[in-house]
Amino acid sequence: MAHGHTHEEHHHEGGIKESLIRIITASVLLIAAVFIEHKCNLATWQLLLVYMVPYLVAGFDSLKEAAESIAHCEAMDENFLMSIATLGALGIGFLPGAEAQFTEAVFVMLFFQVGELFEHMAEGRSRRSIAHLMDIRPDTANLEKEGEVVVVNPDTLKVGDIIVIKPGEKVPVDGVIIEGTSSLDTVALSGESVPRGVAAGDEIFSGCVNLSGVLRVRTNKEFGQSTASRILDLVENAADNKSRSEGFITRFAKVYTPIVVAAAVLLAVIPPLFGGNFATWIYRALMFLVVSCPCALVISVPLSFFGGIGGASRKGILVKGSNYLEALSKLDTVVFDKTGTLTEGVFEVTAVHPEIIEDRELLHLAAHVERFSTHPIAASLRVAYPDEADDCTVEDIEEISGKGVRATVNGRTVCVGNDAMMEMVGARWHRCSKTGTIVHVAMEGEYMGHIVISDRIKADSAEAVRNLKSAGVTRTVMLTGDQKAVANAVATELRLDEFYAGLLPADKVAKVEELIDRRRNGRTLAFVGDGINDAPVLARADIGIAMGALGSDAAIEAADVVLMDDKPSKVALAVKIARRTLLIARENTWFAIGIKLLVLILAAAGIATMWMAVFADVGVTVLAILNAMRALR
Repeated sequence: MAHGHTHEEHHHEGGIKESLIRIITASVLLIAAVFIEHKCNLATWQLLLVYMVPYLVAGFDSLKEAAESIAHCEAMDENFLMSIATLGALGIGFLPGAEAQFTEAVFVMLFFQVGELFEHMAEGRSRRSIAHLMDIRPDTANLEKEGEVVVVNPDTLKVGDIIVIKPGEKVPVDGVIIEGTSSLDTVALSGESVPRGVAAGDEIFSGCVNLSGVLRVRTNKEFGQSTASRILDLVENAADNKSRSEGFITRFAKVYTPIVVAAAVLLAVIPPLFGGNFATWIYRALMFLVVSCPCALVISVPLSFFGGIGGASRKGILVKGSNYLEALSKLDTVVFDKTGTLTEGVFEVTAVHPEIIEDRELLHLAAHVERFSTHPIAASLRVAYPDEADDCTVEDIEEISGKGVRATVNGRTVCVGNDAMMEMVGARWHRCSKTGTIVHVAMEGEYMGHIVISDRIKADSAEAVRNLKSAGVTRTVMLTGDQKAVANAVATELRLDEFYAGLLPADKVAKVEELIDRRRNGRTLAFVGDGINDAPVLARADIGIAMGALGSDAAIEAADVVLMDDKPSKVALAVKIARRTLLIARENTWFAIGIKLLVLILAAAGIATMWMAVFADVGVTVLAILNAMRALR
C-alpha cells in the first residue's frame, strides 16, 4: 500500500512537470507568433495557422476533455466554456468589420492552463501534507522466521507473527510487546510530542517510531486493519463526506454553466437584431463566457476543506469529512463524558470505612466480588488488595446493571455497589462525608462498610472548558454515571455550566437528545467521550468526538472527529481550525462571485477587455487557490 502512494506521487509530479513544459513551450511559440505577425504582412487565414500552433500546444487537453464531455452528454464544464470562448475568439477575425483576436485567444487558453497547473500544485501540496501522514506506514517489516529475521513487505504479515522493531524504525502493524523496553514517538498519530514508555505486555500501534530499545512484538492486526492504515483511509476518504458549502458549489456549477452559455448566446444574437454590430456582440459574448467560468469556486472551496482536514490531521485531530468541519464551526453546546475524558480515569482507593470488620477484610471482600469486572473501579480495588486470588472461592458472579455486582464468596452472598444496590438487598447503609465514588459492601444483607475511590482531573480539562467558552460555545455540560457529590466537585472545579450524575448509558443518550432540543437554532451539539462505552451517544450527537482513540477501534468507528491523544483541550483547537477553514471557503466564494459579476457587467456594457476577462477567471482562481492553501497551516 505504501508503494502505491509513492507511485501516485511520482505520477502527480510527472503531470505537473509535463504541464510546466507545455506552458513554457506555448509561451515561447506565442511570442514567436506575435513577432511573425508584426514583421510579416500575412493574410488573416495565414495568421490563424501561425497562432494555431501555440494554441494547440497549450489547449489540446482542454479541447479533448470538452469534446469528451459533449460526446458523453455530460454537464458542460470549465473546459467546454474555455474551448468555446477561445475558438470563438480565433474565428471572430473573419467576420466583416471585426478585429482579429488571435493573441487574446491563445493567451486565454495559456493562462487557463496556468490556473490548472496551480490547482494541481495546490492539490499536490494538500496531498503531501496528508502524505506526511503516509510516512507513518513503513515499507518494510522484520519478520522472525525459524530463528532468523527476514525483511518482508508489511502487507504480507499475518496475525500472530513475531516481528522485530529496531531503534529508529516505524512500527509496521499493531501488536503486543513480548520482549524488550523502549520509548515510542507517537507524534505522527496523536500530535503528542512527549515519548511514551513501553515494556513487555504493552500494546503498540503502527505509525509510532521506536526510539531506543529493540522490541519483539506479536502482531494482532493485519497491515490493512492496523491503526496507521485506518487513519490514512479516514483522512483520504474524508472527501466523500461533503459539506453543504461543497455540495452547493457542485450543484451550482452544474446549473450555472448551461445558464451562462444560454446568456452568452442571447448576448451575441439579440443586440445585433436591434442594429448592434454583430462582431462586437460576439466578442462581448465570448468575454462573457471566459469570465463566467466557475473554476475559482469549483476548485477553491473543496481545496479549502481538504486543506483544513489535512491541517487538523497534523495536529492529531482526524475529521471524517468537510460536513463535520462545517458542523464544528457552528458549535453551541459541548457535552463531556466525565471518566477518562475530563478525568484521568485512573481510580485509586482513598479511604476505607468498615462497620463491623477490619479494613483489610472489607477490601478483601470487594476485590473478590469485582475480580472479573473490567470497570476501572474494579481495577482500583484489585490494586488496593492485590492478593485477591488467595484461598477464597468466588461463584455465581452476577452484574446488576446500574447497581453493582453480586457474588457468592465462600458460600456467603456478598453485594458490592452503589446506594441502589444496598436498597435492593435491604442493607442499612449510610452516607460518607468524603467526596469520591462510594462503593458499599453488604454480606447476607448486612452492611459491612464502604470504600471511597477517587479519580484525578486531567491537567488541561480546565483549559479546555475555558478555551471553548472563549471560542463562543454557550454551554458546557458533563454527563456521568458517577454520584452527584463526585460530579458536583468536578463540575465546580472546571466551571462547567451543567452536569447530570447517576446516568446509565441509555440515560446519556436520552439526556443528549434533550440537550439537542435545547440548543440554539442552526447550531450544533458535540459529545466528547473516550469512545469504548460511549459509541451510542457519539453516534446520536450532531458531532461525536472520540478522545484518546489511539488504538480504540470502537471510537474510530463511531465518532465523526477523532482526537488521537487524551487532551480535552484539542476540542477547542478543532473548533478553531473548522472556523478558520470555513472563513477561507467563504472568502473565496464571495471574492470569486464579486469579481466575476463586476467584469460580467463591464463585458456586457462593452467596457471590459479580454485581458480583464482572463483576470476575472484565471487570476481569481489563482488567488482563491493561494488563499485556500492557508487552511493547511
